[in-house]
Amino acid sequence: MKGDRVEIVVDAGDTTRTYEVVASRAGRRVETAVRRGVVEVSEVTRSGSVVRTARFMATRVLALVEQPVPREDATERPLPETP
Repeated sequence: MKGDRVEIVVDAGDTTRTYEVVASRAGRRVETAVRRGVVEVSEVTRSGSVVRTARFMATRVLALVEQPVPREDATERPLPETP
């Protein structure tokens, strides 16, 4: 969903660096996976095709913050009033 965002804080030796992966278009989402000591953050289309991927060594990742866009749930919408 457009607006999904993941921030990754990485130890870069004497300092830290922050990276962001954002779902840049409508219908895309950001997925996170940890595999074999590597953290992968990917922007994915509706059909499941990966648009771009950021990879980081898991031992260097200090923080991984997922910030999904607020989604409107059908149960939270007010019902229309009947006359």
